[in-house]
Amino acid sequence: MAKILLAEDDVALAITIKDWLEFENNSVDAVKDGASALENLLALDYDVAIIDWNLPKMTGIEICQKYRAKGGNTPILLLTGKNSVKEKEEGLDSGADDYLTKPFHPKELAARLRAMIRRATGFLPEIVNAGPLSLDREKRIVLRDGKPVHLQPMEYTLLEFFMKHPNQVFSPETLLHKLWDANSEVSLDAIYTCIRRLRKKLDTPESTDSIIRTVHGVGYGINPLY
Repeated sequence: MAKILLAEDDVALAITIKDWLEFENNSVDAVKDGASALENLLALDYDVAIIDWNLPKMTGIEICQKYRAKGGNTPILLLTGKNSVKEKEEGLDSGADDYLTKPFHPKELAARLRAMIRRATGFLPEIVNAGPLSLDREKRIVLRDGKPVHLQPMEYTLLEFFMKHPNQVFSPETLLHKLWDANSEVSLDAIYTCIRRLRKKLDTPESTDSIIRTVHGVGYGINPLY
C-alpha cells in the first residue's frame, strides 16, 4: 500500500486514476489546483505524487521547483499532453522523477508509480517475514507459525507498514498521516483500537512480549525481539 498525492484538474481523469489506485489498495489524496498540491506535499508525507503539468494557480513545473527548493524528496510523476524532447527535459530538470504523456492506461501509471517507489525506498520482496509472522503483499495473506490470521483491512494496513519498517517506531499521528488520506474518517482512537486488536490476534498466551511493541512517549512498531 502506498500513500499517493494526485493533483489533476480534469475531474473525469482524476476519478479514473483515484479509483484505479484505490482498487490496488493505495491511499489517494486528490486536489484540483497547484497551490493545494504544493501545500499537501509540504505538510504531509507521501510515497509518491502525481502532478498534472497544467494546473490552475500553479503549474506542475512550478510545484516541482518550489518543492525541491524547500528540500522535498517525495518522488514526483508529471502528467501532460506535451511530448517533445525539450518539454520532457524541462519537466525532469524541474525536479520531476518521471513523465507520462496523455492519454495513458491506468496500468502503466500504476506500474510507473511502483517502480518510482522501489527506487526511492529500495526493493521490498512480496513476502515479508518478522519472527513467526509471514506477510504475502501480493495475496494480502498473513500467517503466524504457518497458520492464517484473518485481519480486517485497517489491521492489515498497519501490520504491513510495521513489517516494511522493522527497525522503526511511529507515533499514532505519523501512522495516520502516512497510511490514510486527508479526508479519511480514521482517527487516533481507531488506531489505538486497531493495535489492540492486532495484539489479540497475533500474540499467543505463551508470549512474554507482544509482536507490536510500545515505546512509551514515542509510538509503535514491530518488536525487535522477533
